Amino acid sequence: MKAIIVIMNKFILVFMLSVIVTLTLPISSTVATEKGQVTNLPIPRFVSLKATKSNIRRGPSTTHKIDWVFVKKDIPLKIVDEFGHWRRIIDYEGASGWIHKSLLSGSRTVLILKDMVPLYLKPTTDSIIRAKIEKNVIGSLGKCKLSWCFVKFSSDKGWVNRKDFWGLIQNELRE
Repeated sequence: MKAIIVIMNKFILVFMLSVIVTLTLPISSTVATEKGQVTNLPIPRFVSLKATKSNIRRGPSTTHKIDWVFVKKDIPLKIVDEFGHWRRIIDYEGASGWIHKSLLSGSRTVLILKDMVPLYLKPTTDSIIRAKIEKNVIGSLGKCKLSWCFVKFSSDKGWVNRKDFWGLIQNELRE
C-alpha cells in the first residue's frame, strides 16, 4: 500500500510541476495563432497607413467619436481586432482605436524609436555604418533575421537591429 501511495504522490508531483511550467511559460507572439473574424488573416499583424490624413475613432463606425487624427502616411500600425470594414489598431505609443480598412495598406514599414540609429551595410555591429537614422523616420521593411532587418529609407538602405524600431511582431522572420 505504501508503494502505491509513493507512486501516486510522485505522479501528482510530476503532474503539478508540468501544469506550473505550462502556465508560467511566456506567451510568444512569434506566430499569431488567432485569425481575424473578417479577413481570416493573423491577429495581431502589422500594416501601414495608406492615407496622409486618417481619423482614429473610439468604435468601429463613423458615428463614433474621433479620438485623434494621423497626418502622415506610411506609419506602421498593429491590427489587433476586426469588425466589418473596421480594424482596431495600436500605434507605436500604445494608443488604440478604430480605423476604416480603406485607409490601410499591406505594405510593411517600420518607425525608428531612438535618435541616430546606425544603418549597417551588413547585419552585424562589426559592419560599416552607412548612415545614422533619426528618431521617428519611417522606412520600408525588407527581410528580417532573428536580430536584424533590412530597411530602405528614402536615400539609404541597410540593416537595422530589431530593437531599434517598431513595426514587427516579436521573433517574426521575413524572407
